[in-house]
Amino acid sequence: MSTEKTDKKPSPSRAALKLRARAKNKKPAFIRAESWKYDRFSLSWRKPRGLDNKIRRKIKGWPPGPSVGYKGPKIARGLHPSGYREVMVYNTALLSTIDPNTQALRIAHTVGKRKRAIIIAEAKELNLKILNVKVSKKTEAEEGEETESEEAEQKDEIEAAEEETIKEEKKRPKEKKKKNAPKKGKPKSKKEEEKQ
Repeated sequence: MSTEKTDKKPSPSRAALKLRARAKNKKPAFIRAESWKYDRFSLSWRKPRGLDNKIRRKIKGWPPGPSVGYKGPKIARGLHPSGYREVMVYNTALLSTIDPNTQALRIAHTVGKRKRAIIIAEAKELNLKILNVKVSKKTEAEEGEETESEEAEQKDEIEAAEEETIKEEKKRPKEKKKKNAPKKGKPKSKKEEEKQ
C-alpha cells in the first residue's frame, strides 16, 4: 500500500461558506453598552473602556461583547463571499502564482490605470477571477467572451451574498428614534415671545 497523498484541486468551498453562515447565525448581535438607555448612543458596537463597565468585565446578566470565542470556523476564515481566497496583486508577475480553482485576485488600489489594464488582460487569458474590476456595458457587448454558465454562477454568488446580508439585517436590532430632537421652523419674533 502506498502512503502517497493524491493532490486534488478543490473548487471554491460551498460547504465552508454554509458552515460560516451557520456559525454566524449563532453569534449574538453585539450592541454598544447602555445604548438601550440613552438615545444619543447608536446601537453599533463600541469597545467599552470604563473601569466599572459591566460588559467589559463580562458580568453575568449583561449583553456579551466580542471575544476570540466567537471566531468563525478555521476552514472558512478569510474566504471571500464567492468562496475564493483573496490574493492581492501589484503586478503581472504575481498572476502566475495564483491557483484559478481556489484563489481570486484583487488588484491593489495603488496600481495605476495602465498597469491595471495589463493585469486585467493577462488575468482573463489565465481564466482568473478578479474581485474588484468594473466592466462597462459597452465593453461587455463588444467582447462577448463570458459564457452563459459563468454568468449563471456569478448570479448565484450575488444572490447568495444578498441573502446573507438580508439575514444579517433581520437579526440586527432596530435603532431607536431620537425623542428630544430640536424642532425645525421659523425663529419666533420678539413680539411672539413676549405674548407667550
